[in-house]
Amino acid sequence: METLLKPFPSLLLSSPTSHRSIFQQNPPFLNPTTKKKSRKCHLRNKSSKLFCSFLDLAPTSKPESFDVNISLVDPNSGRAQFDVIIIGAGPAGLRLAEQVSKYGIKVCCVDPSPLSMWPNNYGVWVDEFENLGLEDCLDHKWPMTCVHINDHKTKYLGRPYGRVSRKKLKLRLLNSCVENRVKFYKAKVWKVEHEEFESSIVCDDGKKIRGSLVVDASGFASDFIEYDKPRNHGYQIAHGVLVEVDNHPFDLDKMVLMDWRDSHLGNEPYLRVNNAKEPTFLYAMPFDRNLVFLEETSLVSRPVLSYMEVKRRMVARLRHLGIKVRSVIEEEKCVIPMGGPLPRIPQNVMAIGGNSGIVHPSTGYMVARSMALAPVLAEAIVEGLGSTRMIRGSQLYHRVWNGLWPLDRRCVRECYSFGMETLLKLDLKGTRRLFDAFFDLDSKYWQGFLSSRLSVKELAILSLCLFGHGSNLTRFDIVTKCPVPLVRLIGNLAIESI
Repeated sequence: METLLKPFPSLLLSSPTSHRSIFQQNPPFLNPTTKKKSRKCHLRNKSSKLFCSFLDLAPTSKPESFDVNISLVDPNSGRAQFDVIIIGAGPAGLRLAEQVSKYGIKVCCVDPSPLSMWPNNYGVWVDEFENLGLEDCLDHKWPMTCVHINDHKTKYLGRPYGRVSRKKLKLRLLNSCVENRVKFYKAKVWKVEHEEFESSIVCDDGKKIRGSLVVDASGFASDFIEYDKPRNHGYQIAHGVLVEVDNHPFDLDKMVLMDWRDSHLGNEPYLRVNNAKEPTFLYAMPFDRNLVFLEETSLVSRPVLSYMEVKRRMVARLRHLGIKVRSVIEEEKCVIPMGGPLPRIPQNVMAIGGNSGIVHPSTGYMVARSMALAPVLAEAIVEGLGSTRMIRGSQLYHRVWNGLWPLDRRCVRECYSFGMETLLKLDLKGTRRLFDAFFDLDSKYWQGFLSSRLSVKELAILSLCLFGHGSNLTRFDIVTKCPVPLVRLIGNLAIESI
Protein backbone atom coordinates (compact mmCIF):
# COMPACT_ATOMS: atom_id res chain seq x y z
CA MET A 1 0.00 0.00 0.00
CA GLU A 2 2.78 2.49 -0.09
CA THR A 3 1.76 3.71 -1.99
CA LEU A 4 0.62 1.00 0.19
CA LEU A 5 2.66 2.65 -2.06
CA LYS A 6 3.02 1.49 -2.89
CA PRO A 7 4.53 2.46 -4.21
CA PHE A 8 7.25 -0.46 -6.64
CA PRO A 9 8.06 0.32 -10.20
CA SER A 10 8.84 -1.92 -13.02
CA LEU A 11 9.63 -5.56 -12.61
CA LEU A 12 13.09 -4.64 -13.82
CA LEU A 13 13.97 -2.22 -11.10
CA SER A 14 17.32 -0.54 -11.23
CA SER A 15 16.89 1.59 -8.12
CA PRO A 16 17.94 -0.59 -5.23
CA THR A 17 15.82 0.46 -2.29
CA SER A 18 12.47 1.20 -3.60
CA HIS A 19 9.62 1.31 -1.26
CA ARG A 20 8.21 -1.38 -3.12
CA SER A 21 11.54 -2.63 -4.38
CA ILE A 22 11.34 -4.90 -7.35
CA PHE A 23 13.16 -7.95 -8.38
CA GLN A 24 15.79 -7.40 -11.06
CA GLN A 25 14.88 -10.64 -12.78
CA ASN A 26 11.50 -12.29 -13.09
CA PRO A 27 10.85 -13.43 -9.51
CA PRO A 28 10.71 -17.20 -9.12
CA PHE A 29 7.06 -16.98 -8.12
CA LEU A 30 6.01 -15.17 -11.34
CA ASN A 31 5.34 -17.25 -14.39
CA PRO A 32 7.45 -15.81 -17.24
CA THR A 33 4.98 -17.12 -19.79
CA THR A 34 2.47 -14.57 -18.58
CA LYS A 35 4.14 -11.86 -20.63
CA LYS A 36 3.80 -13.83 -23.83
CA LYS A 37 0.08 -14.20 -23.29
CA SER A 38 -0.30 -10.49 -22.58
CA ARG A 39 1.36 -9.55 -25.86
CA LYS A 40 -1.05 -11.73 -27.78
CA CYS A 41 -3.92 -10.38 -25.69
CA HIS A 42 -5.54 -13.75 -25.19
CA LEU A 43 -8.61 -12.70 -23.26
CA ARG A 44 -11.93 -14.42 -23.40
CA ASN A 45 -14.00 -11.55 -22.07
CA LYS A 46 -15.33 -8.25 -23.32
CA SER A 47 -12.40 -6.27 -21.99
CA SER A 48 -9.94 -7.68 -24.53
CA LYS A 49 -9.90 -4.64 -26.78
CA LEU A 50 -9.42 -2.23 -23.88
CA PHE A 51 -6.87 -4.58 -22.35
CA CYS A 52 -4.73 -4.44 -25.47
CA SER A 53 -5.12 -0.72 -26.15
CA PHE A 54 -4.72 0.48 -22.53
CA LEU A 55 -2.11 -1.86 -21.05
CA ASP A 56 0.00 -1.90 -24.18
CA LEU A 57 0.42 1.88 -24.20
CA ALA A 58 4.07 2.75 -23.70
CA PRO A 59 4.78 5.19 -20.85
CA THR A 60 5.61 8.64 -22.19
CA SER A 61 7.93 9.70 -19.36
CA LYS A 62 11.65 9.38 -19.94
CA PRO A 63 14.28 8.46 -17.35
CA GLU A 64 15.57 11.53 -15.56
CA SER A 65 18.99 12.17 -14.07
CA PHE A 66 19.90 14.70 -11.40
CA ASP A 67 22.46 17.42 -12.02
CA VAL A 68 24.24 17.19 -8.68
CA ASN A 69 28.00 17.40 -8.33
CA ILE A 70 28.56 14.31 -6.21
CA SER A 71 32.05 13.30 -5.15
CA LEU A 72 33.13 10.07 -6.84
CA VAL A 73 35.67 7.50 -5.77
CA ASP A 74 38.45 7.30 -8.36
CA PRO A 75 38.32 3.76 -9.85
CA ASN A 76 42.06 3.97 -10.53
CA SER A 77 42.96 4.95 -7.00
CA GLY A 78 44.68 2.51 -4.71
CA ARG A 79 43.24 1.23 -1.47
CA ALA A 80 39.81 2.76 -0.83
CA GLN A 81 38.96 2.72 2.89
CA PHE A 82 35.77 3.97 4.58
CA ASP A 83 33.98 3.59 7.88
CA VAL A 84 30.65 2.62 6.30
CA ILE A 85 29.86 1.29 2.83
CA ILE A 86 26.20 1.52 1.81
CA ILE A 87 25.02 -0.61 -1.10
CA GLY A 88 22.18 1.16 -2.90
CA ALA A 89 21.11 4.78 -3.42
CA GLY A 90 17.38 4.37 -3.02
CA PRO A 91 15.43 6.28 -0.34
CA ALA A 92 16.64 4.11 2.56
CA GLY A 93 20.28 4.05 1.41
CA LEU A 94 20.57 7.80 0.85
CA ARG A 95 18.74 8.60 4.06
CA LEU A 96 21.15 6.44 6.04
CA ALA A 97 24.16 7.93 4.23
CA GLU A 98 22.90 11.43 5.09
CA GLN A 99 22.32 10.56 8.75
CA VAL A 100 25.58 8.69 9.39
CA SER A 101 27.81 11.17 7.55
CA LYS A 102 26.59 14.17 9.53
CA TYR A 103 28.55 12.78 12.51
CA GLY A 104 31.80 12.89 10.56
CA ILE A 105 31.78 9.17 9.72
CA LYS A 106 33.39 8.41 6.33
CA VAL A 107 30.67 6.96 4.08
CA CYS A 108 30.77 5.51 0.57
CA CYS A 109 27.51 4.85 -1.27
CA VAL A 110 27.74 2.33 -4.12
CA ASP A 111 25.07 2.26 -6.82
CA PRO A 112 25.13 1.77 -10.63
CA SER A 113 23.12 4.99 -11.15
CA PRO A 114 23.18 7.16 -8.04
CA LEU A 115 21.83 10.20 -9.93
CA SER A 116 18.87 8.47 -11.59
CA MET A 117 15.32 9.33 -10.61
CA TRP A 118 13.61 6.71 -8.43
CA PRO A 119 10.97 4.99 -10.56
CA ASN A 120 8.23 4.62 -7.92
CA ASN A 121 5.38 6.78 -6.77
CA TYR A 122 5.39 7.04 -2.98
CA GLY A 123 2.38 7.87 -0.82
CA VAL A 124 2.54 8.69 2.90
CA TRP A 125 0.38 10.08 5.66
CA VAL A 126 1.14 13.79 5.85
CA ASP A 127 1.68 13.76 9.62
CA GLU A 128 4.43 11.14 9.23
CA PHE A 129 6.51 13.41 7.00
CA GLU A 130 5.67 16.45 9.15
CA ASN A 131 7.09 14.66 12.20
CA LEU A 132 10.29 13.97 10.26
CA GLY A 133 10.66 17.53 8.99
CA LEU A 134 10.10 16.32 5.43
CA GLU A 135 6.75 17.96 4.67
CA ASP A 136 8.37 20.14 1.99
CA CYS A 137 9.13 16.92 0.07
CA LEU A 138 5.42 16.34 -0.65
CA ASP A 139 4.16 17.60 -4.00
CA HIS A 140 0.44 17.00 -3.46
CA LYS A 141 -1.81 16.64 -0.41
CA TRP A 142 -5.36 15.44 0.04
CA PRO A 143 -7.15 16.67 3.21
CA MET A 144 -9.17 13.47 3.42
CA THR A 145 -8.93 9.82 2.45
CA CYS A 146 -11.76 7.41 1.81
CA VAL A 147 -12.29 3.66 1.88
CA HIS A 148 -15.10 2.12 -0.16
CA ILE A 149 -16.11 -0.97 1.81
CA ASN A 150 -18.76 -1.96 -0.73
CA ASP A 151 -21.31 -0.29 -3.03
CA HIS A 152 -23.34 0.94 -0.06
CA LYS A 153 -20.76 1.93 2.54
CA THR A 154 -17.81 4.35 2.43
CA LYS A 155 -15.54 5.40 5.29
CA TYR A 156 -14.23 8.98 5.24
CA LEU A 157 -10.99 9.38 7.16
CA GLY A 158 -9.91 12.81 8.38
CA ARG A 159 -6.22 12.07 8.04
CA PRO A 160 -4.44 13.96 5.23
CA TYR A 161 -2.47 11.94 2.70
CA GLY A 162 0.34 13.08 0.45
CA ARG A 163 2.38 12.04 -2.54
CA VAL A 164 6.12 12.23 -2.08
CA SER A 165 7.97 14.36 -4.59
CA ARG A 166 10.70 11.96 -5.64
CA LYS A 167 12.66 14.85 -7.12
CA LYS A 168 12.54 17.00 -3.97
CA LEU A 169 13.30 14.14 -1.60
CA LYS A 170 16.20 12.76 -3.60
CA LEU A 171 17.68 16.22 -4.20
CA ARG A 172 17.45 16.97 -0.49
CA LEU A 173 19.20 13.73 0.45
CA LEU A 174 21.83 14.03 -2.28
CA ASN A 175 22.67 17.62 -1.35
CA SER A 176 22.97 16.66 2.31
CA CYS A 177 25.30 13.81 1.36
CA VAL A 178 27.45 16.15 -0.71
CA GLU A 179 27.57 18.64 2.16
CA ASN A 180 28.60 15.83 4.54
CA ARG A 181 31.33 14.63 2.13
CA VAL A 182 29.79 11.27 1.26
CA LYS A 183 31.63 9.55 -1.57
CA PHE A 184 29.83 7.70 -4.36
CA TYR A 185 30.96 4.86 -6.58
CA LYS A 186 29.10 3.93 -9.76
CA ALA A 187 29.05 0.14 -9.92
CA LYS A 188 27.11 -2.95 -9.00
CA VAL A 189 28.31 -4.93 -5.99
CA TRP A 190 29.04 -8.55 -6.81
CA LYS A 191 30.46 -9.85 -3.55
CA VAL A 192 30.98 -8.95 0.09
CA GLU A 193 34.02 -10.34 1.92
CA HIS A 194 34.75 -10.30 5.64
CA GLU A 195 37.78 -10.35 7.89
CA GLU A 196 37.76 -10.15 11.66
CA PHE A 197 37.55 -6.37 11.94
CA GLU A 198 37.02 -5.26 8.34
CA SER A 199 34.75 -6.00 5.38
CA SER A 200 35.13 -5.24 1.70
CA ILE A 201 32.93 -5.19 -1.38
CA VAL A 202 33.97 -6.35 -4.82
CA CYS A 203 32.28 -4.48 -7.68
CA ASP A 204 31.44 -5.65 -11.19
CA ASP A 205 34.41 -3.65 -12.54
CA GLY A 206 36.80 -5.45 -10.20
CA LYS A 207 37.18 -2.50 -7.82
CA LYS A 208 37.49 -3.45 -4.13
CA ILE A 209 36.39 -1.01 -1.43
CA ARG A 210 37.05 -1.66 2.25
CA GLY A 211 35.14 -0.54 5.29
CA SER A 212 34.42 -1.27 8.92
CA LEU A 213 30.74 -1.89 8.21
CA VAL A 214 28.79 -2.81 5.07
CA VAL A 215 25.09 -1.87 4.98
CA ASP A 216 22.90 -3.42 2.29
CA ALA A 217 20.13 -1.08 1.11
CA SER A 218 19.68 -2.70 -2.29
CA GLY A 219 16.17 -4.04 -1.82
CA PHE A 220 14.32 -7.33 -1.51
CA ALA A 221 16.27 -9.20 -4.16
CA SER A 222 19.59 -8.89 -2.34
CA ASP A 223 21.78 -11.98 -1.92
CA PHE A 224 23.89 -10.41 0.82
CA ILE A 225 21.45 -10.78 3.73
CA GLU A 226 21.14 -14.18 5.43
CA TYR A 227 18.14 -15.84 7.09
CA ASP A 228 18.03 -18.73 9.52
CA LYS A 229 14.32 -19.47 9.06
CA PRO A 230 12.22 -20.32 5.96
CA ARG A 231 11.22 -17.14 4.13
CA ASN A 232 7.46 -17.65 4.19
CA HIS A 233 6.57 -14.14 3.08
CA GLY A 234 3.19 -12.96 1.97
CA TYR A 235 3.28 -10.91 -1.23
CA GLN A 236 1.68 -7.65 -2.21
CA ILE A 237 1.38 -7.27 -5.95
CA ALA A 238 0.02 -4.30 -7.87
CA HIS A 239 -0.19 -2.67 -11.28
CA GLY A 240 -0.08 1.12 -11.15
CA VAL A 241 -0.24 3.85 -13.78
CA LEU A 242 -0.02 7.62 -13.78
CA VAL A 243 -2.37 8.49 -16.63
CA GLU A 244 -3.97 11.33 -18.51
CA VAL A 245 -7.69 10.66 -18.90
CA ASP A 246 -10.68 12.33 -20.50
CA ASN A 247 -12.31 12.45 -17.06
CA HIS A 248 -12.63 10.43 -13.87
CA PRO A 249 -15.21 10.11 -11.06
CA PHE A 250 -12.95 10.85 -8.07
CA ASP A 251 -13.29 13.88 -5.77
CA LEU A 252 -10.17 16.00 -6.02
CA ASP A 253 -10.04 16.62 -2.27
CA LYS A 254 -10.09 12.92 -1.40
CA MET A 255 -7.48 10.25 -1.91
CA VAL A 256 -8.95 6.77 -2.39
CA LEU A 257 -7.00 4.55 -0.01
CA MET A 258 -8.98 1.39 -0.78
CA ASP A 259 -11.93 0.62 -3.04
CA TRP A 260 -13.14 -2.91 -2.32
CA ARG A 261 -16.24 -2.68 -4.56
CA ASP A 262 -16.65 -5.45 -7.12
CA SER A 263 -19.61 -4.25 -9.17
CA HIS A 264 -17.20 -3.74 -12.08
CA LEU A 265 -16.90 -7.51 -12.35
CA GLY A 266 -20.63 -8.08 -12.92
CA ASN A 267 -20.04 -9.09 -16.53
CA GLU A 268 -16.83 -10.93 -15.74
CA PRO A 269 -17.95 -14.13 -13.95
CA TYR A 270 -14.50 -15.74 -13.99
CA LEU A 271 -12.80 -12.64 -12.56
CA ARG A 272 -15.57 -12.12 -10.02
CA VAL A 273 -15.29 -15.65 -8.63
CA ASN A 274 -11.52 -15.32 -8.23
CA ASN A 275 -11.84 -11.84 -6.73
CA ALA A 276 -14.30 -13.17 -4.15
CA LYS A 277 -11.59 -15.59 -2.98
CA GLU A 278 -8.49 -13.38 -3.34
CA PRO A 279 -9.67 -9.77 -3.54
CA THR A 280 -7.94 -6.74 -4.99
CA PHE A 281 -8.73 -3.08 -4.42
CA LEU A 282 -8.19 0.20 -6.25
CA TYR A 283 -5.86 2.87 -4.85
CA ALA A 284 -6.31 6.27 -6.50
CA MET A 285 -4.59 9.66 -6.28
CA PRO A 286 -6.54 12.27 -8.30
CA PHE A 287 -4.40 15.33 -9.09
CA ASP A 288 -6.81 17.15 -11.37
CA ARG A 289 -9.72 16.26 -13.66
CA ASN A 290 -7.42 14.76 -16.27
CA LEU A 291 -4.47 13.43 -14.27
CA VAL A 292 -4.70 10.53 -11.83
CA PHE A 293 -2.54 7.77 -10.39
CA LEU A 294 -4.39 4.44 -10.32
CA GLU A 295 -3.24 1.18 -8.82
CA GLU A 296 -4.99 -2.19 -8.62
CA THR A 297 -3.56 -4.00 -5.61
CA SER A 298 -3.63 -7.39 -3.98
CA LEU A 299 -3.03 -6.42 -0.34
CA VAL A 300 -1.39 -9.74 0.50
CA SER A 301 -1.45 -13.27 -0.88
CA ARG A 302 0.55 -16.45 -0.58
CA PRO A 303 1.54 -17.55 -3.13
CA VAL A 304 1.56 -14.28 -5.03
CA LEU A 305 -1.55 -13.52 -7.07
CA SER A 306 -1.13 -13.69 -10.85
CA TYR A 307 0.06 -10.35 -12.20
CA MET A 308 -2.05 -10.85 -15.32
CA GLU A 309 -5.09 -11.38 -13.10
CA VAL A 310 -4.43 -8.04 -11.37
CA LYS A 311 -4.20 -6.21 -14.70
CA ARG A 312 -7.39 -7.79 -16.02
CA ARG A 313 -9.29 -6.71 -12.95
CA MET A 314 -7.93 -3.18 -13.38
CA VAL A 315 -9.12 -3.09 -16.98
CA ALA A 316 -12.61 -4.17 -15.94
CA ARG A 317 -12.68 -1.58 -13.15
CA LEU A 318 -11.62 1.36 -15.32
CA ARG A 319 -14.13 0.39 -17.98
CA HIS A 320 -16.90 0.26 -15.36
CA LEU A 321 -15.87 3.67 -14.00
CA GLY A 322 -15.95 5.14 -17.51
CA ILE A 323 -12.29 6.12 -17.39
CA LYS A 324 -10.81 6.47 -20.87
CA VAL A 325 -7.03 6.66 -20.85
CA ARG A 326 -5.45 9.15 -23.24
CA SER A 327 -1.86 8.34 -22.37
CA VAL A 328 0.19 6.46 -19.80
CA ILE A 329 2.83 8.73 -18.27
CA GLU A 330 4.35 6.26 -15.80
CA GLU A 331 3.84 2.58 -15.12
CA GLU A 332 4.61 0.54 -12.01
CA LYS A 333 4.68 -3.23 -11.67
CA CYS A 334 5.01 -3.94 -7.98
CA VAL A 335 5.85 -7.04 -5.97
CA ILE A 336 6.53 -6.61 -2.24
CA PRO A 337 7.44 -9.46 0.11
CA MET A 338 5.69 -8.85 3.44
CA GLY A 339 6.05 -10.42 6.86
CA GLY A 340 8.04 -13.61 7.11
CA PRO A 341 11.10 -13.95 9.34
CA LEU A 342 13.56 -11.21 10.13
CA PRO A 343 17.10 -11.58 8.82
CA ARG A 344 19.49 -13.46 11.10
CA ILE A 345 20.43 -11.16 13.99
CA PRO A 346 23.27 -10.32 14.12
CA GLN A 347 25.26 -10.96 10.94
CA ASN A 348 28.26 -9.39 9.22
CA VAL A 349 26.24 -7.27 6.76
CA MET A 350 23.76 -4.73 8.15
CA ALA A 351 20.53 -4.00 6.27
CA ILE A 352 18.12 -1.10 5.87
CA GLY A 353 15.06 -0.82 3.64
CA GLY A 354 13.16 -3.66 2.02
CA ASN A 355 15.59 -6.43 2.95
CA SER A 356 15.79 -5.47 6.64
CA GLY A 357 12.27 -6.52 7.63
CA ILE A 358 10.91 -3.00 8.16
CA VAL A 359 8.15 -3.27 5.54
CA HIS A 360 4.82 -3.17 7.38
CA PRO A 361 3.69 -6.82 7.29
CA SER A 362 0.00 -5.90 7.04
CA THR A 363 0.08 -2.97 4.62
CA GLY A 364 3.31 -2.84 2.62
CA TYR A 365 4.17 0.68 3.83
CA MET A 366 7.90 1.35 4.06
CA VAL A 367 9.10 4.77 2.86
CA ALA A 368 8.12 6.83 5.90
CA ARG A 369 9.37 4.05 8.16
CA SER A 370 12.73 3.99 6.37
CA MET A 371 13.03 7.75 6.79
CA ALA A 372 12.24 7.39 10.52
CA LEU A 373 14.46 4.39 11.31
CA ALA A 374 17.57 5.48 9.37
CA PRO A 375 18.48 8.04 12.10
CA VAL A 376 17.98 5.32 14.73
CA LEU A 377 20.34 2.98 12.91
CA ALA A 378 22.78 5.84 12.30
CA GLU A 379 23.03 6.52 16.04
CA ALA A 380 23.79 2.84 16.71
CA ILE A 381 26.50 2.89 14.02
CA VAL A 382 28.04 6.09 15.38
CA GLU A 383 28.05 4.71 18.93
CA GLY A 384 30.27 1.92 17.64
CA LEU A 385 32.44 3.51 14.97
CA GLY A 386 32.69 6.86 16.70
CA SER A 387 33.61 5.33 20.01
CA THR A 388 37.08 5.85 21.45
CA ARG A 389 36.96 2.14 22.28
CA MET A 390 37.07 1.39 18.54
CA ILE A 391 34.22 -1.16 18.46
CA ARG A 392 34.59 -3.29 15.35
CA GLY A 393 33.77 -6.77 14.11
CA SER A 394 31.20 -8.96 15.90
CA GLN A 395 30.62 -6.42 18.69
CA LEU A 396 29.74 -3.77 16.11
CA TYR A 397 27.41 -6.09 14.19
CA HIS A 398 25.60 -7.01 17.39
CA ARG A 399 25.22 -3.36 18.36
CA VAL A 400 23.83 -2.12 15.03
CA TRP A 401 21.45 -5.03 14.41
CA ASN A 402 19.99 -4.75 17.89
CA GLY A 403 19.84 -0.99 17.46
CA LEU A 404 17.48 -1.46 14.52
CA TRP A 405 15.67 -4.45 16.02
CA PRO A 406 15.54 -4.21 19.83
CA LEU A 407 13.33 -6.74 21.58
CA ASP A 408 10.26 -4.52 21.82
CA ARG A 409 10.37 -3.68 18.09
CA ARG A 410 10.71 -7.35 17.19
CA CYS A 411 7.70 -8.22 19.34
CA VAL A 412 5.63 -5.47 17.73
CA ARG A 413 6.55 -6.80 14.30
CA GLU A 414 5.32 -10.25 15.32
CA CYS A 415 1.93 -8.68 16.12
CA TYR A 416 1.79 -6.95 12.73
CA SER A 417 2.71 -10.24 11.07
CA PHE A 418 -0.23 -11.82 12.89
CA GLY A 419 -2.39 -9.20 11.16
CA MET A 420 -0.97 -10.28 7.80
CA GLU A 421 -1.62 -13.96 8.55
CA THR A 422 -5.22 -13.07 9.41
CA LEU A 423 -5.70 -11.16 6.16
CA LEU A 424 -4.37 -14.14 4.21
CA LYS A 425 -7.26 -16.24 5.51
CA LEU A 426 -10.04 -13.80 4.59
CA ASP A 427 -12.05 -13.69 1.37
CA LEU A 428 -13.58 -10.51 -0.04
CA LYS A 429 -16.54 -10.47 2.32
CA GLY A 430 -14.36 -11.15 5.34
CA THR A 431 -11.87 -8.45 4.29
CA ARG A 432 -14.66 -5.92 3.90
CA ARG A 433 -16.07 -6.73 7.34
CA LEU A 434 -12.62 -6.46 8.91
CA PHE A 435 -11.87 -3.02 7.46
CA ASP A 436 -15.39 -1.85 8.26
CA ALA A 437 -14.69 -2.56 11.93
CA PHE A 438 -11.04 -1.43 11.77
CA PHE A 439 -11.81 2.10 10.60
CA ASP A 440 -14.54 2.41 13.25
CA LEU A 441 -11.88 2.19 15.96
CA ASP A 442 -10.55 5.22 17.81
CA SER A 443 -8.22 7.04 15.39
CA LYS A 444 -5.35 6.54 17.83
CA TYR A 445 -5.45 2.83 17.09
CA TRP A 446 -6.07 2.63 13.36
CA GLN A 447 -3.67 5.47 12.65
CA GLY A 448 -1.08 4.01 14.99
CA PHE A 449 -1.43 0.58 13.38
CA LEU A 450 -0.95 1.90 9.86
CA SER A 451 2.05 3.98 10.95
CA SER A 452 3.77 1.21 12.98
CA ARG A 453 3.78 3.21 16.20
CA LEU A 454 1.75 1.06 18.60
CA SER A 455 3.26 -0.93 21.45
CA VAL A 456 2.46 -4.60 22.08
CA LYS A 457 0.04 -3.54 24.82
CA GLU A 458 -1.70 -1.08 22.50
CA LEU A 459 -1.91 -3.70 19.78
CA ALA A 460 -3.57 -6.07 22.26
CA ILE A 461 -6.12 -3.36 23.12
CA LEU A 462 -6.68 -2.75 19.40
CA SER A 463 -7.39 -6.47 18.88
CA LEU A 464 -9.94 -6.52 21.71
CA CYS A 465 -11.62 -3.36 20.43
CA LEU A 466 -11.71 -4.79 16.91
CA PHE A 467 -13.41 -7.91 18.21
CA GLY A 468 -15.91 -5.74 20.09
CA HIS A 469 -16.65 -3.42 17.15
CA GLY A 470 -16.89 -6.21 14.61
CA SER A 471 -20.10 -7.81 13.40
CA ASN A 472 -21.03 -11.33 14.46
CA LEU A 473 -19.59 -12.61 11.18
CA THR A 474 -16.34 -10.73 11.83
CA ARG A 475 -16.11 -12.31 15.26
CA PHE A 476 -16.81 -15.68 13.68
CA ASP A 477 -13.96 -15.09 11.22
CA ILE A 478 -11.60 -14.20 14.06
CA VAL A 479 -12.58 -17.20 16.18
CA THR A 480 -12.45 -19.73 13.35
CA LYS A 481 -9.57 -18.45 11.21
CA CYS A 482 -7.15 -16.90 13.69
CA PRO A 483 -6.28 -19.68 16.18
CA VAL A 484 -3.34 -21.04 14.17
CA PRO A 485 -1.78 -17.60 13.50
CA LEU A 486 -2.46 -16.69 17.14
CA VAL A 487 -0.65 -19.76 18.44
CA ARG A 488 2.24 -18.97 16.09
CA LEU A 489 2.30 -15.37 17.38
CA ILE A 490 2.41 -16.48 21.02
CA GLY A 491 5.19 -18.95 20.23
CA ASN A 492 7.25 -16.36 18.35
CA LEU A 493 6.80 -13.80 21.13
CA ALA A 494 7.99 -16.39 23.64
CA ILE A 495 11.06 -17.18 21.54
CA GLU A 496 11.91 -13.49 21.08
CA SER A 497 11.64 -12.93 24.83
CA ILE A 498 14.08 -15.70 25.74
